[in-house]
Amino acid sequence: MSRRRPMGRPPGPQKPLRQRILLPTIATVVMVVVLLGLGIWQLQRRGEKQAILARIDAAEAAPAIPAPEAPEQFTKIFVSGRIDPTRTARYLSEVRPTRQGEQIGSRVIQPLMLADGLPILVDRGWAPEVNAVLDTPDSIFEGYARLRDDGGSFTPNDDVARLHFYSPNAAKIGEALGLARVVPYILVAIAEPPPAGHFPLPAQRLPRPPNDHLSYALTWFGLAAVLSVIYALWLRKAARR
Repeated sequence: MSRRRPMGRPPGPQKPLRQRILLPTIATVVMVVVLLGLGIWQLQRRGEKQAILARIDAAEAAPAIPAPEAPEQFTKIFVSGRIDPTRTARYLSEVRPTRQGEQIGSRVIQPLMLADGLPILVDRGWAPEVNAVLDTPDSIFEGYARLRDDGGSFTPNDDVARLHFYSPNAAKIGEALGLARVVPYILVAIAEPPPAGHFPLPAQRLPRPPNDHLSYALTWFGLAAVLSVIYALWLRKAARR
């Protein structure tokens, strides 16, 4: 004899639409508000970055001034004195193309001995870390001040024994070079590039931070729009059940 299969339990009464959509609606609203907030924040950051870039443009167009004790960020300054080539530190690491192919190098930092006042550390520019002959240093440098920054959790540790640093701390670098005191910032030299094959390669202009905040804002707004469309389609389907 064949056995009858037990009949399934009849479906219970369906919950009202309001109860079924309550939690998804709350979650969607929260996520959309968060995404819109992130987009608005990126637009605010874009405005702040545009103001910084405008300050940099104005500073670059202004004439350099004699090196003050505490310059503002992006101020162009100039100094004159005598570079001590026997004291050399390295800053950061970067691979660049050279006549010998791509080479790893870093920025050359040497003290400029002033006729009166404290020595000032000069970032003369990038040079390969091996087989690099540095040109005879100038006695007058123009550039901008790199203020002290001890870096963050992702900044590599300074290798004081090898005089290789990753944070622009003038006092620490000066002490490693055997200088009791130095000006509390580093002068980053700006100059025309030397002939091919000559080092160091100085900076060409003041640094400019990237301003990609508009694209970030559009991304957050786009995600909010996509989430809203998905929710609307889901709500339409739920209402038909």
